[in-house]
Amino acid sequence: MPKLKKSDFLKETVQHIDIKKHNVVPLVDAMREMAFSARDLARAADIYQMMLEDKNSSIILCLAGSLFSAGLKKVVYDMVKNNMVDAIVSTGAIIVDQDFFEGLGFKHYKGTPYGVDDNDLRDLHIDRIYDTFIDEDELRICDDTTRKIADSLEPRPYSSREFIEEMGRYLSRHGKNKESVVLACYEKRVPIFVPAFSDCSAGFGMVEHQWKNPGRHMSMDSAKDFLELTKIKIEAGETGIYMIGGGVPKNFTQDTVVAADILGEEAPMHKYAVQVTVADSRDGALSGSTLKEASSWGKVETTFEQMVYAEATIAMPIISGYGYHKGAWKNRKARCYSDFLNKQLVKA
Repeated sequence: MPKLKKSDFLKETVQHIDIKKHNVVPLVDAMREMAFSARDLARAADIYQMMLEDKNSSIILCLAGSLFSAGLKKVVYDMVKNNMVDAIVSTGAIIVDQDFFEGLGFKHYKGTPYGVDDNDLRDLHIDRIYDTFIDEDELRICDDTTRKIADSLEPRPYSSREFIEEMGRYLSRHGKNKESVVLACYEKRVPIFVPAFSDCSAGFGMVEHQWKNPGRHMSMDSAKDFLELTKIKIEAGETGIYMIGGGVPKNFTQDTVVAADILGEEAPMHKYAVQVTVADSRDGALSGSTLKEASSWGKVETTFEQMVYAEATIAMPIISGYGYHKGAWKNRKARCYSDFLNKQLVKA
């Protein structure tokens, strides 16, 4: 049997779905008259549409799971470009390993969980995410790029939002793929928060940066993240949260209501809330906890909330596509919360 090569596996690239090409409005309208998850999905689309129509409400998008590697990057890219989201809270892998990685010119490849030996993949420096393959050698370049960005910065504590803005600045000068969420957010002044920033490819770059600069280095300040997002909540007042997956981004965003209260500031519970998840509520974990449960903590109102138990690659293009083709985003103004936060830093 001939020896396997990396090129035997890294052949077809994952393609990102374009919601602009698929008018799902008739589909959602039909699903609204059905039952079970179809009706739940239609109601979630309706609530997201309410967020877009409400000129007094800001929209926070929460992302968890391997979303962009699976073909959802362009969905979020188009949402950012068309003022359909005002802030993003995400896991690190989505923003760094997947989006920034592709912004540098690299790709995700179609793979399979069947009939492949993961030991062979490891020997070839190929990483697997279920049915997706990634070139580990290219990921190392991504790691090192984050290290170079860290090396270039003034040694002080940064919020993840500040560092990701520097990543966007880097892509604006050196990026090879302009359809990047990090770059689009940099250009549209939409802040991205990654509360667990070191828990991703960038973490390796940060470790190397601090290892080589033990006495003088930049660092990530997670409390600063929390404060900055809380400032957005206070400034915005009314908010809607659109959550894909759960985990840290979900809880971090919901907690801003409580944080504002502790600071003695007026901040109503999140007025609108949609969550797409495959997690179960019976183990008490956060990812599957219902939005009604969040209301008991004073975080989310229950009038316009909807849980959708579905896999993200199926549900998100439909919900976001419905909002895009209904067109309410055409009347929304950019909030530019990145500029708002930068002005706050200057005042401090």
